[in-house]
Amino acid sequence: MLGRVLCTVLFVGALPPPAAASQGHISVVLLGATGDLAKKYLWQGLFQLYMDQVSSGHSFTFHGAALAAQEPGQRLMFDVLKRLSCPPDEPPNRCAVLKDQFLKLSQYHQLKTAENYTALSREIERLLLQEGLQEAGRIFYFSVPPFAYTEIAQHISSSCRPPAGAWLRVVLEKPFGHDLQSAQQLAAQLAGFFKEEEMYRVDHYLGKQAVAHILPFRDQNRQFLDPIWNRHHVERVEVVLKETVDAKGRTSFYERYGVIRDVLQNHLTEALLFLTMELPANLSSAQQVLQHKLQALQSLWELQRSSAVLGQYQAYDSQVQEELQEAPGYVSTTPTFAGVLIQSHSPRWEGVPFLLTSGKALDERVGYARVLFKNRAYCPQSGTLREAGHSHCKPKQIIFYFGHGALGTPAVLVSRNLFQPAMPKDSWKAAEARSDLHVFGQPLSDFYVYSPAKERDAYSVLISNIYHGRKDFFITTENLLASWAFWTPLLDSTSRQPPRLYPGGVENQQLLDFEMVGGGLAFTLAEPAEPLSPGGQMPSEFRAIRSTFRQSPLVSAWAEELIAQLASDMEEAARSSVARSGQFHLALSGGSSPVGLFQRLARHHFGFPWQHTHVWLVDERCVPLSHGQSNFQGLQRHLLQHVRVPYLNIHPMPVQLNGRLCVEEDGGARLYAQDIAALVPHASLDLVLLGVGPDGHTASLFPRSPRGLQGAAAVVLTESPAKPHQRMSLSLPLINRARQVFVLVLGKGKHDITTLLSRVGHEPSKWPISGVSPSSGQLVWYMDYEALLG
Repeated sequence: MLGRVLCTVLFVGALPPPAAASQGHISVVLLGATGDLAKKYLWQGLFQLYMDQVSSGHSFTFHGAALAAQEPGQRLMFDVLKRLSCPPDEPPNRCAVLKDQFLKLSQYHQLKTAENYTALSREIERLLLQEGLQEAGRIFYFSVPPFAYTEIAQHISSSCRPPAGAWLRVVLEKPFGHDLQSAQQLAAQLAGFFKEEEMYRVDHYLGKQAVAHILPFRDQNRQFLDPIWNRHHVERVEVVLKETVDAKGRTSFYERYGVIRDVLQNHLTEALLFLTMELPANLSSAQQVLQHKLQALQSLWELQRSSAVLGQYQAYDSQVQEELQEAPGYVSTTPTFAGVLIQSHSPRWEGVPFLLTSGKALDERVGYARVLFKNRAYCPQSGTLREAGHSHCKPKQIIFYFGHGALGTPAVLVSRNLFQPAMPKDSWKAAEARSDLHVFGQPLSDFYVYSPAKERDAYSVLISNIYHGRKDFFITTENLLASWAFWTPLLDSTSRQPPRLYPGGVENQQLLDFEMVGGGLAFTLAEPAEPLSPGGQMPSEFRAIRSTFRQSPLVSAWAEELIAQLASDMEEAARSSVARSGQFHLALSGGSSPVGLFQRLARHHFGFPWQHTHVWLVDERCVPLSHGQSNFQGLQRHLLQHVRVPYLNIHPMPVQLNGRLCVEEDGGARLYAQDIAALVPHASLDLVLLGVGPDGHTASLFPRSPRGLQGAAAVVLTESPAKPHQRMSLSLPLINRARQVFVLVLGKGKHDITTLLSRVGHEPSKWPISGVSPSSGQLVWYMDYEALLG
């Protein structure tokens, strides 16, 4: 039966005539053909593809596959196929013929062993040979859990690849990893079997019509948007997905992923990038679109713990206990609600807050991306007159409405006091401007409203794009890993943070309202008095605790609060020094530990007296200053380019002289020492920021170093055990002449050395940090709980 209908396009009633010539045969293999996703969306999407392309010149067969044996699997699959439906505007007779034909072109296969995959490939080849057709390509849709990807990929690569000249498209469903490390591992495994151009990672939000139209809308309305699509005119950007349902029945998934991994890292981030990326010259170039998306993602500030507010609906714990057989009293810190503040350092968007919000058990089901513009108008007319017309004092906004909510349909809304947009008439139609419906407190009549001429399911859109090879609607490996690199630090820093409890639904009232405070987010209302854990204090309730360590003051807290305290103390020290002497000489270390501090200073401390500050380097790697491993380059990227330090007040270490790196005869260390002696009174720096290595080194002073631990030299060349080996460093005697020395110690990896340092005395030859003891100044340790307590 399959062979007889393979190349035939029946012409019955409203069916179009067959195409003039065959463009080749496409085999579609749906793995997980009897699963929930396949039942709800994928088979319907494949049927829609067939209806759209029935006369395109391609012929099709559809192979459903699962682990179930042939007879029960086939029965389950065809139960689904019999329930397929046509769009409302499809003539009934045409629908009946197409559905009957689709069923005849579909068959079930058990794919469990390598032999099963070989048999499938032979079956495809046999059908093509029997009908005399040339193969155009094969689509394998992985509607299976990610843990099965590698084994299936191996079978496809070894047994089921199409012949030379035909393409292979492998479609992958999220989740694509749990964090950066797991995503890298999965990506590396898949790269062993498939080329990048063969993989199509699905984020179904990219198939939603309102999301898919963001870039075309921006492109078609450049004349209106180019002057205003920037930080000078945009007040904020919001991307929101609210759900009324909870996680009941899905707690095993939710306990592992939570709302940030489930929604924000993928769906909302992708929509945000469409809004904020630079428009490519050629929007039809998938390569340009993907490259511009990646650049927009790489321009985002690193997220801090204070960038997010987290919540959890109250029934969640009991649902976890019931579904996962957890003990009574089990307390989960998995968030079911999150609001996250994202900022960009791109010239277009610097200073504009991007707010991403999603949650379960909320008061409504709705999704949208909203660009709210600044309004500089002042309107002296009365409120009545203002409401009567399209006053410039009304909010100005553009909304891409994903669906549900008050409108119940995808839509694009543009404030009438902004501009009348250009919209493609063949795919979008003007909707009735009803005044009885309200969006963000405004009647719908205040907007130009457009809805799709024909609504399509997101999976139908994406399956069509797979067929056409449109890679810009999918997630590349590079973009995927960049997204996880952006989100993983926030996930790590909030993993033990207890979320705010909320009752769910309309009873939430204002409990989840949040506001921007000091460059981060905070809930607007104080948390109710009922504690999350009656047994005692939760980690987030700790604040900076002051004590002593090695007979010097110790400040300890969770990393985020510690960085905030250190930044405040540095600003206070700077202000005091400027008040005393008119200037502030600050020496900063490199490495990864102070990156968060540098970003905090740049983003939150606008009162820091940078105009009167001299910035020195504690140490430097012997690489060009433009090199990615240069301490100065890191300092420039995370701090200096964002604050106003006078050019002549920035003092990089001269590691490259006469075209050479750290050559003793060039005298770079001596020159830096002379600069310090000439500019810093008594060569006594006002503040030196140090770190500690796991071996006890500080600056670039390493155990048993023959230089820098004693003697008259203020700046020395040293050797590191790690590459790049050559370094330049301030000496221990110079550091100990400073007025203040702050030592920042972060992370579990430093717990062993901090424990050791708490027990040893002054032995700088073994542990150089133990030799830090300002002769007439103050030493303060800043240590997070992980470094202090393990």
